[in-house]
Amino acid sequence: MIQEGYVLHTYGEETYLRHAVASVVTLRRYDKVRPVALYCPASHAEVCYRNGLTDLFTTIELLPDENCSINGFKHHLHEFKPWERSLYIDCDMVWCRNPDALWAQLSVYPYTITGLERADYYFGGPKNAAVILEFLRDRRRRTLKRFGLTHLPRVQAGMIYAADPEVTKSVCDAAGRFRTRVSETHFRTRLLEGRSEESCEWSLAMAMSHLGLPVYHWYQGVNSPQLDYIPGMTEHTPDFENVVCDYYTDRFVYEIRGLKNAQVRQFCLWLAGEVLRKRDYLRVTPFALHFSWLHAKQPFRDFAERVWAQVTDSSNS
Repeated sequence: MIQEGYVLHTYGEETYLRHAVASVVTLRRYDKVRPVALYCPASHAEVCYRNGLTDLFTTIELLPDENCSINGFKHHLHEFKPWERSLYIDCDMVWCRNPDALWAQLSVYPYTITGLERADYYFGGPKNAAVILEFLRDRRRRTLKRFGLTHLPRVQAGMIYAADPEVTKSVCDAAGRFRTRVSETHFRTRLLEGRSEESCEWSLAMAMSHLGLPVYHWYQGVNSPQLDYIPGMTEHTPDFENVVCDYYTDRFVYEIRGLKNAQVRQFCLWLAGEVLRKRDYLRVTPFALHFSWLHAKQPFRDFAERVWAQVTDSSNS
């Protein structure tokens, strides 16, 4: 039988290992069969063994120092592919429903990443009003022309599916080559956003375009593989057993969710409804809830600490 399984990776502070544990705890609410692999440094593995947490993971493998970064891991997935069909997931995700249907849909792809067919100017660009200048300069078009690409997809690399080993390696190799030529692109460093590491997403997006591979659509209404956690647009029980997200059916309106200030966001949503007559939204439960926004991570951090206290207490009792 074809083996399907999940792959997580951690490095750095122990906090990230705690996030992985919390994520897997929510996954096991719905999928108790598919194996889970964790790639991590020896220090994280030792914490798992010391706290009796090895039962959470089917296998715990060493993540070499040179791969302990976003690009170091996600540009080398072909080196960390334990299952025939591997689903790589970020550790800041909460699973909200049975993923069987998601696996069935992904099975038709040799390799894919959640994303959108066309990236906007925020992708790899400024996340503030300076994006207007980026639009006017249109350096995005220059990048595409320079590299012989016809389109630039939006990649959300929190969920990557890999089945074909050769295709997986081709994507990783191409992304690595594009990464070395960042100075020839319009993409800017992610460190300016307050992040501690550079992004892998724009280079993976260019690789997908270069190889003619489709992304797995990020926004699918009730069938969305993952949706962002947005305060005020996400209802949930304290430990995320039940999750419901507001999902606006118009993509332009839905992008308003990125505004940090809740009052400004609500005003813009109201304005879109009054002026553009675009009020329609669904109440959906995605397969996974992703805490990808820096300003909205605290509920997951609190949840992860509660889970850690529970699992370490039960393992030591």
